[in-house]
Amino acid sequence: MSFTESARDMRDELIQLRHSLHTTPELGLHLPRTQEKVLAALDGLPLEVRTGTSLSSVTAVLRGGRPGPAVLLRGDMDALPVAEKNDLPYVSQLPGQMHACGHDLHTTMLAGAARLLSARREELAGDVVFMFQPGEEGFEGAKHMIDEGVLDAAGARPVAAYGMHVVSAMLPPGLFASRPGPIMAAADTFLVTVKGRGGHGSSPHRSLDPIAAGCEMVTALQTMVTKGFDVFDPVVVTVGSFHGGSADNVIPDEARFEATVRTFSKDNRTKVKRRLVEVVQGIAAAHGLEVEASFGMGYPVTVNDDGEAAFVGRTADELFGPGRYFVAPQPIMGSEDFSYVLEEVPGAFVFLGACPPDRDPATAPYNHSPEAVFDDDVLTDGAALYATLAHARLS
Repeated sequence: MSFTESARDMRDELIQLRHSLHTTPELGLHLPRTQEKVLAALDGLPLEVRTGTSLSSVTAVLRGGRPGPAVLLRGDMDALPVAEKNDLPYVSQLPGQMHACGHDLHTTMLAGAARLLSARREELAGDVVFMFQPGEEGFEGAKHMIDEGVLDAAGARPVAAYGMHVVSAMLPPGLFASRPGPIMAAADTFLVTVKGRGGHGSSPHRSLDPIAAGCEMVTALQTMVTKGFDVFDPVVVTVGSFHGGSADNVIPDEARFEATVRTFSKDNRTKVKRRLVEVVQGIAAAHGLEVEASFGMGYPVTVNDDGEAAFVGRTADELFGPGRYFVAPQPIMGSEDFSYVLEEVPGAFVFLGACPPDRDPATAPYNHSPEAVFDDDVLTDGAALYATLAHARLS
């Protein structure tokens, strides 16, 4: 029996687990309910299981029937601080928290892969590490798990690592997509405080207005990107937060803004950090103001190994037939902390369309939306691909 057939036999159980996870979403690095449900799903399987110390992670190792290398499969488990707006029988029961990015599907598919591979462990010439990871949504959970030894859980570094991510829009349901090289951006943060001199709004010449200078900075940063960086090595700078003042007739002492910065290359990541600071310092000097600027380094670029990306494509074609795998022409500006794993181990990150069939992928609410909905029917295919990647890599 193929992994796809075996996964379909587990369909109802996978859906039940996914719905259970969806009703109790948890945030950050500490997910006690989620961890408990994962451990229950793995109970009885021939796995070496350990939990994290600084986070609610679960690492499970399946020893193959013959000696060989290790392969790592990863699924993230955390939710988002989003108030769900869907009318579903399994809607989130925790106010202000939602699995709006589909991590409940990732966790379920990885648990399903553990069951599929456990049933055929004697066929494996090597070991499989199952990485159930909290804290992907900005908490560097992958980095924490690496620090706690997930990459050495089988006794030797994996020769390959694979991660998967569902999307509620863009891709039709059941379509896998990946690419060689960069697939997701580095995500950094730029924080600026413009320091002026407050005064009466009727007499701006007696003050040093930080709001006007701050607004000029925001506009200048957009021009800096379009005029200073190659369009074929994209950079995005988006100011998402701007705060200044408390009344219409008061010029404040300072204004603050924050921006997210997305890049795909180390050169541009270094260059944009320098140029951002230069731009705001120059504008501040022109206005006779002071400015404090800091650059917070976030997730690095997620870079697929060329050979492993091609292997994912071949495996998907063999497993599901032609037309189910799509080579993405370009990366996306989202970021992923699976990038930390791929900095250490060659591997690939792959997307899976999970838009419900009654919605248009071009217009459906996307991941992180309070109205995002994911199709349960992709659970079996995701679990089967996880299992087949590990099985084929170790055969």
